[in-house]
Amino acid sequence: MPDALSGLLPEELTEILAPLPGFRSGQISGWIAKGVKSFDEMANLPLSLRAELARRFTLRPQIKEKKVLKGKDGTVKIALQFADDSIAEAVLLTAPLKDAVTYTLCLSVQAGCPIGCVFCKTGSLGFRRNLAPAEIVEQFLQLREFLENKTVKPNIVIMGMGEPLLNLNHLRRAIDIFCSKKHFNYSPRRITVSTCGIAAGIKDLADNFPPVNLAVSLTTADEELRQKLMPLPKNNSLALLKESLLYFQKKGRGRITLEAVLLGGINTREKDALCMVKFSEGLDAVINLIPWNPVKGLNFQGKALCPPLINEVKSFTEKLKSQGLNVTCRFRRGRSISGACGQLGG
Repeated sequence: MPDALSGLLPEELTEILAPLPGFRSGQISGWIAKGVKSFDEMANLPLSLRAELARRFTLRPQIKEKKVLKGKDGTVKIALQFADDSIAEAVLLTAPLKDAVTYTLCLSVQAGCPIGCVFCKTGSLGFRRNLAPAEIVEQFLQLREFLENKTVKPNIVIMGMGEPLLNLNHLRRAIDIFCSKKHFNYSPRRITVSTCGIAAGIKDLADNFPPVNLAVSLTTADEELRQKLMPLPKNNSLALLKESLLYFQKKGRGRITLEAVLLGGINTREKDALCMVKFSEGLDAVINLIPWNPVKGLNFQGKALCPPLINEVKSFTEKLKSQGLNVTCRFRRGRSISGACGQLGG
């Protein structure tokens, strides 16, 4: 029996609900997508069926405790404590435009993280477990309740706690649920998966997933420095990462975002710029620079990490642009509630 029906695709619901007619699974999928919290809310199901479903199944994962933090910039961060006390944080980001507002839901795929990047709060927590598909979907449902404009469809980014490509099966199922026409009916192009650079996982993403967007936390293209900052598992060298990204694009998967968390005095050298230029050769990529968001207690080589100076960021940006790279700098949102990049887990 599944942990929760919200983690199943319509065809899986049809199978588990047999001998009920197939259209019932479509109805239940639709209610899950609307965010109902009990079978009693499924108004087009007979009362007797609602009671039977409640007796046999769990609709959504059990949440022992939910904590909510709201920032002045419109950011909302939630921490969900599941039945086994594992905690996942997720963030709603709001970006006001000239005549509208866009929303982005940042979801987690693991409780903690096994990578241990030195500049990331989540990495300092260690790894507890992979999240189930229903637990990934649950973050979406919980955050969506905070949208001020309910008619706007938020973007989805898998950039929260954990390394998505080390939880491939559950990630694939969650994305399939988001894209299912009977569930949330998302275009894959509205979904972005972020990875620290798991080469085999990127190829799997190209071969076996819908055409979602890909972002790679590169941070630096200096191999020695990258291994110190981001102690990835073996077989994830920069050469293998580059090979997997070329494969991803050969499969027609579109532009890649290469993300670089800028650490004051560490990865903003002339050498880092030149290495990034060389790594980008042959790729259709945009470089997204992210000035480090402060986290207390994080150190590198015996010294406390610090954000880069404004002139440091400007100089590094100009070095990349002078070589013809497409460069953007991420606007910092959510810092006041520890909801910005690298701050989850606080």
